Amino acid sequence: MTLNPKVIEAVEALGFRVTTGDVAAQAGLDLQVAEQGLLALASEASGHLQVSETGEIAYQFPRNLRGVLRSKSFRLRLQAWIDRIGAALFYLLRMSFGVLLILSIAVVVCAIVVIVAAASSSQGDRDDQGGFGSSRGGGVFLPRIWFGPDLFYIFYPDYYQRRGYYQRRSRQPRNDGPKMNFLEAVFSFLFGDGNPNANIEEERWQTIAAVIRNRNGAIAAEEVAPYLDGVRERDLEEEDYVLPVLSRFNGRPQVSPEGNIIYHFPELQVTAAQRRQRSLPHYLQERPWRFSNANVGQLVAAGGLGIGNIVGVLFLGDLLQQVALDPAFQTGFISFVASIYGLLLLYAAGFVVVPVLRYLWITWRNTRVMARNRKRQAHVGLLQQPTPQLQQKLTYAQQFAAQRVISADDLAYTTETDLTPQEIAQADRIDEDWRRRLEQSH
Repeated sequence: MTLNPKVIEAVEALGFRVTTGDVAAQAGLDLQVAEQGLLALASEASGHLQVSETGEIAYQFPRNLRGVLRSKSFRLRLQAWIDRIGAALFYLLRMSFGVLLILSIAVVVCAIVVIVAAASSSQGDRDDQGGFGSSRGGGVFLPRIWFGPDLFYIFYPDYYQRRGYYQRRSRQPRNDGPKMNFLEAVFSFLFGDGNPNANIEEERWQTIAAVIRNRNGAIAAEEVAPYLDGVRERDLEEEDYVLPVLSRFNGRPQVSPEGNIIYHFPELQVTAAQRRQRSLPHYLQERPWRFSNANVGQLVAAGGLGIGNIVGVLFLGDLLQQVALDPAFQTGFISFVASIYGLLLLYAAGFVVVPVLRYLWITWRNTRVMARNRKRQAHVGLLQQPTPQLQQKLTYAQQFAAQRVISADDLAYTTETDLTPQEIAQADRIDEDWRRRLEQSH
């Protein structure tokens, strides 16, 4: 039986005693999915059902829930092991791009030095003939191909002092993103750090469920409009946009005497413990994409090394063409470099092109993110200054607002104990209730 990780996380976050509505609201899950997940989890983890006298069901789980699951399920133990290995492999992958950049620069520099030194040695006595590697002073001519600051300063012993010097000179504000080492920063420079809105749908439904719970299970449609996409002006009158919310959380429409519609969610009104209202954002705000979470110094170093690498690779390509017909360079290290030159050029070009294309894509993507945020934010004003009709709907919704807490005193049955003692206890409670009523009648 497949267990839902979101259900497990919700049960742990809620204190191991939950209702279906609790889990659906915490994880933003469909009520049916939450119920099926709880039943599967109770079966696998030796959970207990607690039924109140009015028929509501709460689920009680052991506090060492994950330990119980791991002890019973080889698949879960294997999955935990695979997750750890996967995280380690992905970390090594992130590091590898920085290692490849440094190796590429090292190979290119060594190849240039070997070619120029060998050519200078073999033709040193023919400088006046203008041969390869000649110079007016009899030495090797190696042009300066970078006129900006030293891009290799991160390899110097006084790196941290030099880094502070360059940061003081930079007019760009420092980026106080998550700390990462330089090799991780290279990967971040190339590919970024993931989608900042990867869990936006989960966040959306969690927030909508929290809105419903804050209103004690009864809302007007306009209260969830700031958390949904594609709600146009005319949709506010038809209210079709609220249908996915009704389907997900088993809501029921109620019509007021004035003809207004509000929505009632009975199953989200039942909870296993008294819970405080949550502080929520006024609207669902997507986060803009960031180019990288690396700090400014790391980005400058990665970009500078990338530019230096491609310039070096292009210069190396020119040298390889000049010595292509020289038998002295057809074997050994230079021959090997010539055989992988295509890979060196591809990597160097990709290191420059990929970040540029990604920057343009992020800029376009953020314009759409901001547009969606503005549309959702526009619905907030209607709630802050409600029309008379909306105020009537909000007032009518309060007639259906309620919260039902399943406490230990309300239980009619629980799987934690045998049925016979529970029946005796139930009968005692009934007799006690009758005696109390008879005493009050006298």
